[in-house]
Amino acid sequence: MKIMVVLIIAAAASSLLAADVPATQDSINKVICPTSPQNPRNGEGDIAILNDRRLFLTYSHWTKGRSGDDAPADICAKYSSDGGTSWSKEVVLIPNDAMNLMSVSLLRLQNGELMLVYGRRHSNARMQWYARFSSDEAKTWSGDSLVTPISAYQVINNARVVQLKSGRLLAPVALCRGKTWKEDYFFMDGCYWSDDNGRTWKGGDQKLTVKGSSFGADEPAVIELKHGRVMMLIRTDTGRINRSFSSDGGEHWSEPEATDLASPSSPSSIKRIPGTGDLLIVWNNAEPLARNRGEPRNPLTCAVSHDEGKSWERVRNLEDTPGGDYCYTSITFDAHERVILTYYEHAALKLRILTVSELVGK
Repeated sequence: MKIMVVLIIAAAASSLLAADVPATQDSINKVICPTSPQNPRNGEGDIAILNDRRLFLTYSHWTKGRSGDDAPADICAKYSSDGGTSWSKEVVLIPNDAMNLMSVSLLRLQNGELMLVYGRRHSNARMQWYARFSSDEAKTWSGDSLVTPISAYQVINNARVVQLKSGRLLAPVALCRGKTWKEDYFFMDGCYWSDDNGRTWKGGDQKLTVKGSSFGADEPAVIELKHGRVMMLIRTDTGRINRSFSSDGGEHWSEPEATDLASPSSPSSIKRIPGTGDLLIVWNNAEPLARNRGEPRNPLTCAVSHDEGKSWERVRNLEDTPGGDYCYTSITFDAHERVILTYYEHAALKLRILTVSELVGK
């Protein structure tokens, strides 16, 4: 019998103190992909802005009345022509042809193409990731390019793939330690990288571990820093987000170290704010209730860093309803200085839009 070690720590004493984000006339806060008996879960999506300024949303859409991680799911899409106020009916973009399809990343490449990365769960012992490309603003898509050539159970979260200033693409990945993800947890496996706009990929073979973690190192996010290094944020079960650094474009990574950001076993998301150059992080700013547990994924908090992630300020709660469950955030910025977020609210996909000035205070 496994013994669960409970952490009894006051969240207010060890989490960053947060204020609520004020609403403005530009704010949007609503569920845009609700659930139903036959569609019990929607989420792990991303948004791209098309050249005609429409918002293009892709996400995982669970079917057949089941919502678990190994239940059936398609990749679906919706469009908004009015900045997120209203959305088209969903369309199936990639129909399920495996156990499920999930966790979409959308990226506007430097060559103008749109790239879509998604996971195909063949089984609980094998999940691989694929890229598709569109040169006509999401009207048509190419066939699959394999992102993760290692045949194993691997995880790349939604809204995770980035392109460095050099043009290199990075896909941060975690690799299952056991035969299946249900038998054992994860190594942080560094990154796969591509230097030909996503057509071929290398890497994914550096196995990082987190000190004091039984869970391992999971669901990484990466951001390019101003002086060329790449910073990785790592989900752990230690009560703190960990971080690692690469000085060679994501090929090799430093030993993970704990940050001062309290977090349950839950992922964080990070992006650079175009208008200010600051970093924006979104995460669950709370102490875990127990080791190797994801709860509480509440509140959902954001903060801003003016010094490349060394310190964080302007800490704001985006969601803190008692009993709420919020996670798997995507972050997109538009030309109107708005930050567009999607995330789970329980099992539904929620949209939250705020102005950058609300978050940064400028």
